[in-house]
Amino acid sequence: MKKILSLILFLFGFFANAQELKIGATPIPHAQILKSIIPTLQKEGIELKIVEFTDYVTPNLALANKDIDANFMQHKPFLDKINKDRKLNLISIAQIHIEPIGGYSTKIKSINALPNGATIAIPSDATNGGRALILLHNNGLITLKNPNNLNATEFDIIQNPKNLKIKPIEAALLTKTLQDVDLAIINGNYAMQIRLKTKDALILEDSRSPYVNILAVRLGDENKAEIIKLKNALQSQEVKQFIQDTYKGEVIPAF
Repeated sequence: MKKILSLILFLFGFFANAQELKIGATPIPHAQILKSIIPTLQKEGIELKIVEFTDYVTPNLALANKDIDANFMQHKPFLDKINKDRKLNLISIAQIHIEPIGGYSTKIKSINALPNGATIAIPSDATNGGRALILLHNNGLITLKNPNNLNATEFDIIQNPKNLKIKPIEAALLTKTLQDVDLAIINGNYAMQIRLKTKDALILEDSRSPYVNILAVRLGDENKAEIIKLKNALQSQEVKQFIQDTYKGEVIPAF
C-alpha cells in the first residue's frame, strides 16, 4: 500500500511540475504527428498541448501574440510571406515533412481530358497560389513569366493555350468546391482530410518541392530548452517511422 501511495505521489509531483508547451497545428497530418510524440515529451517533463486550427493565418497570429509557443502547419514560403505582410518575427527552426500538392477532379480521369475553358480552382493565398500555378506550368497547362517565382499570380501567366479559368479559393475550402470545378489544386493536408490519395491526383508535385512543412517559433525562443526538446522529438527516427508507416507515401519525411 505504501509503495502504491508513493507511486501516486511521485506521479502527482511529476505532472504538477511538468511544463506545458502549447503548439498550434492543423488536424491532418500535423496534429496526428504531434500526438505521437506526447509520451516522449512527457518523459522530458513537458506536457504538450495541441491547439488545432483550420487555416494557416490564425496559428501565426496566435504565435506572435504568445497565445501558443510554436506552430506546425505551414511551409517556409508561407511563413516568409506572412512575416512580411503582417510584420511578424517568426522563424523556422526545423524541417519535418512534405505534403505534395496535387490536382484532383471528379469530372475527368486524365489531365489530357481537361477541356478548353476549364475552371481550375487554386488556393487564394499568395504562396500556395503560386505553388499551384507552378504545378500547372510544370505540367504544360500554362506558361509563367518566371516559373521560379514562388509568389506568382494569374497576372504572371504569359501563355494559356486552353483558355483555362483560374479561380482562387481559400485553401481550406477547396475540397468543398471539388464538385463545382474541372480541376482543384489542393494542399496535401486538406486532401487527406477527405481521404484523397496522391495516386488520385491527375498532376502532382515531385520530390524537388521547396514547400517543406516546418516547426516555427518566435524569434528569440529558438534556444529555449523546451523548444529544443520539441524540435528533437519531431526530428527523431521514431517520428520518421511514424510518418512512413501511417501515411505510406502521402506524407514524406524531410529530415
